[in-house]
Amino acid sequence: MCDFTVKSHTYKTYTTYMTYTTYINPPRSGGNGHEKLVVYWLGVTIYDLNQIFIDRYIDRRLRTYDQMLQSARSGKQNIVEGWLQHSREGNLKLLDISRVSYAELKEDFGDYLRSHNLFQWDKNDPRVLVIRQTRDLPYKTYRSYTTYVSYMDTSKRFSNLMITLLHKESYLLDRLMKSTEQRFLREGGFRENLFRKRVEYKNHGK
Repeated sequence: MCDFTVKSHTYKTYTTYMTYTTYINPPRSGGNGHEKLVVYWLGVTIYDLNQIFIDRYIDRRLRTYDQMLQSARSGKQNIVEGWLQHSREGNLKLLDISRVSYAELKEDFGDYLRSHNLFQWDKNDPRVLVIRQTRDLPYKTYRSYTTYVSYMDTSKRFSNLMITLLHKESYLLDRLMKSTEQRFLREGGFRENLFRKRVEYKNHGK
């Protein structure tokens, strides 16, 4: 899955969504590996921004608040859990759950725009193109990208930012899933490889 990873040794993350600190310590070598995925760090950005949006614009007493919070969390966490799976089948299943969670979150932002008589930007809107062309990198959260921060001043701009980021995330997840599927077809899954090793072991003992 090298298409989705780059080497880096610094990253920014948040202490709270109001206080940000730069951490110089990279993840330890031999870590879980998901920290090198662009799709994971964009998921972190989406989670952080979603938290800010719902705290600012959604009444905590509404079911929508919890739904949007859980969708953002599910999207991010299933990328991590999928990456930790020994089985590629399990990996693909959890990545698909992540994709569905982000689709639900995108629908919630679309509902917000409609219910407040606000317009969703066309996919060819110059603002959408600028956001889409922003190059996301591992170990970077949204505070690393001034392009993102500049769209957080109104609920309309913020919602459209989130919809565009969620489109990007869905695209990256689709690519990651296709890459995983191709590796599965070439190399087999965990159970097939385990069976193959067992057969080789038994044959070697004869």
